[in-house]
Amino acid sequence: MTSVVVTGAGRGVGRAVAARLAVDHTVVAVDLDADALAWSDGITLAADAADEEAMREAATLAERHAPLVGWVNNAAIFRDATLLDGPGPVLDLVHANLAPAVVGTSVAVRHFRTTGRGGSVVTVSSHQAQRAVRGALPYATAKAAVEGLVRAAAVDHGPEGIRVNAVALGSVETERSAAHRAGLADPEDFDRQIAALQPLGRIGRGSEVADVVAFLISNASSFVSGAVLPVDGGRAAHGQDPEGG
Repeated sequence: MTSVVVTGAGRGVGRAVAARLAVDHTVVAVDLDADALAWSDGITLAADAADEEAMREAATLAERHAPLVGWVNNAAIFRDATLLDGPGPVLDLVHANLAPAVVGTSVAVRHFRTTGRGGSVVTVSSHQAQRAVRGALPYATAKAAVEGLVRAAAVDHGPEGIRVNAVALGSVETERSAAHRAGLADPEDFDRQIAALQPLGRIGRGSEVADVVAFLISNASSFVSGAVLPVDGGRAAHGQDPEGG
């Protein structure tokens, strides 16, 4: 048995990823909200994923139970600011979304180097890193930086047997997306918009993301590093059709 740390594991995609990885690994599920971790009967840690000391504790906790071979950076903050608010609020939110990925990747890489066994880091990105959605500037900026981090870390630490990849998500069904849909005057219009944006014609499932993350953590992807893999139902490949009405 081996172990994996998953941040932002309390809800949504992070919870799905942690549950899926628990089939094959001992999982340390990390979330800022302790109550959100009540779903897990495994190892949990209520902590800020941007706190280096706490993440080192997560790595130590995982290693204590089984050799740590994987780390998933999923923690994110879904708030927004615009350039009209001034640079301060924008930079605060960029930092809030980028810092957990930098901290987690750094802690994981140093741990893997210390053990000498290598390992796999997977960071959750978004289609917005490449194709921004109006009104989400800090989030799109942070995710673009995350993808740069993934490529640079893969290049720097590949010789040490450390693989670093990302999954770039489209619209995925979570508690947050369900609440958003439920609050709309016409929820079915939301479904039609998602179907138009994502060529597979539907919103994604957390379990579908989790299966891809599990692949990237596993030895089945042993020659994959520095990749940003879209898990978006074809959304990133879809351009607007000028004849589509």
